[in-house]
Amino acid sequence: MDLKQRSIKPHLHRIPSSAAFPPSNIKAKAAKVVMVDEDSPKASDALPLPLYITNGVFFTLFFSVVYYLLTRWREKIRNSTPLHVVTLSEIAAIVAFVASFIYLLGFFGISFVQSLIIPRSSHDDVWAADDDLDLDNIILKEDTRSVPCAAAPIVDCPSLPSPKPQPHKANVDDVLPLPNNTTSSEEEDEEIIKSVVAGTTPSYALESKLGDCYRAAAIRREALQRMTAKSVEGLPLDGFDYQSILGQCCEMPIGYVQIPVGIAGPLLLDGREYSVPMATTEGCLVASTNRGCKAIYASGGASSVLLKDGMTRAPVVRFGTAKRAADLKFFLEDPLHFDTLSLVFNRSSRFGRLQSINCAIAGKNLYMRFCCSTGDAMGMNMVSKGVQNVLDFLQNDFPDMDVIGISGNFCSDKKPAAVNWIEGRGKSVVCEAIIKEEVVRKVLKTDVGSLVELNMLKNLTGSAMAGALGGFNAHAGNIVSAVFLATGQDPAQNVESSHCITMMEAVNDGKDLHVSVTMPSIEVGTVGGGTQLASQSACLNLLGVKGACKDSPGSNARLLATIVAGSVLAGELSLMSAIAAGQLVKSHMKYNRSNKDVSKPAS
Repeated sequence: MDLKQRSIKPHLHRIPSSAAFPPSNIKAKAAKVVMVDEDSPKASDALPLPLYITNGVFFTLFFSVVYYLLTRWREKIRNSTPLHVVTLSEIAAIVAFVASFIYLLGFFGISFVQSLIIPRSSHDDVWAADDDLDLDNIILKEDTRSVPCAAAPIVDCPSLPSPKPQPHKANVDDVLPLPNNTTSSEEEDEEIIKSVVAGTTPSYALESKLGDCYRAAAIRREALQRMTAKSVEGLPLDGFDYQSILGQCCEMPIGYVQIPVGIAGPLLLDGREYSVPMATTEGCLVASTNRGCKAIYASGGASSVLLKDGMTRAPVVRFGTAKRAADLKFFLEDPLHFDTLSLVFNRSSRFGRLQSINCAIAGKNLYMRFCCSTGDAMGMNMVSKGVQNVLDFLQNDFPDMDVIGISGNFCSDKKPAAVNWIEGRGKSVVCEAIIKEEVVRKVLKTDVGSLVELNMLKNLTGSAMAGALGGFNAHAGNIVSAVFLATGQDPAQNVESSHCITMMEAVNDGKDLHVSVTMPSIEVGTVGGGTQLASQSACLNLLGVKGACKDSPGSNARLLATIVAGSVLAGELSLMSAIAAGQLVKSHMKYNRSNKDVSKPAS
């Protein structure tokens, strides 16, 4: 490296500071600031030749002697000459090799020569200039004059305070004036509230402007009450970490909703016991599911099988003709192209691995349903990034392809759809148990024959009469929603995750009951989204599926899906028993009714 090309701030030699300086001493003091940049010795000054010539010589020397020594070595091997016998020319070549090697190893010899020619103290003087203060700062710091300059009055110049670290602020054009201390006064908050009400300050920008998420929520909350003339007194504000949801879970918060969490269980599933957290405001739900868990436990437990694991995303593209759309369909579904497409898709994530591509045509529009594994994440963002990579790649071979949207509803996300019911989405799980006759009679208060008949007429025939799509069950959505809320899943994905068909039949000569639930599209994850929040993370920890599984990526999410299915099995079993025994209305009147006056806000 040529030091002549490096820009170095001048080294500033400062004179000792005094209490005061008369005006005549200002110039004298400034004159004592010595610039050493011009006169400091450079490493290249120690070389007899220009630096570029020296570098060229050593490069040529290095490769020349390497070539010569290798050639001599090969000749000795061919002639069976001992390698340790060397001639004078070979000794000279070895010396030249070592010298050139040292030069190159020392970054073209500069650092090596510099350490020999220039004393260490000189190096420190030159490079320490980067850590010195600027000339203006030195003069300001040491200029503590008590004598007036010209006609100016006597003014004491205090030393400049060290800058205090400021809270991080996003890149927003208008920044609110804030005090240096972190706790704002009531007067300052009042001014900000008025600016929000007047529309001067956008409510959505309070977090980035203030740098305090709790304060932003409190100010937004008060401004909302003034603008709407409605009170939100019953909505809690304190006791929540608003920083944890910034930029990922909720925008413009003014508080949080309290949902009680109950525990159903133990659920004995695949030989392990689980206490299932359920967040709900529906009375009887947790109690009913708990009764189902009791019946399953008393009968030896339930078992589950994971049939499929793959999240989907289906973009829609348009061509000028249907033939061109069909050309792309055949290209994507050709097994010869799958490996190439997989490489392109898999670049988006360590865990996202393309599994399949299914296409459907509507005129000149093509819908491409990508399916991939997503590890322990629910995976919508992961699969979307992979799909975008493939679309960019396809644009090279199909330049006339017009991408209409990254999602064309052939996925299908957060909507009841036959494609999810048939092909599956997320985790496809089947869970079953054999409930003993005695348990049906004593715990569930009914009999096997009544349950089988009710299931056929209600869950199967009744749902068919209603034109149900994936709703051949009693109340799978109840349990799915409660577990989703407790564990930080996307509540809207309850729509397809609740697809379920409940089957019941008499076994063992009609004495025992075989009950099963088949759920083709349970969409869950144990990382990302709401799973990171403290309460939801605690519920995941209770189930033993918190975070990502390092040993087997995806195992925690798959286990959570089976727990959801097992909980649905317990809920279906208990509710169907209550209906068969005629206890449904009585139970709800007892547990799902309240005489408390809820018109008054909570304290």
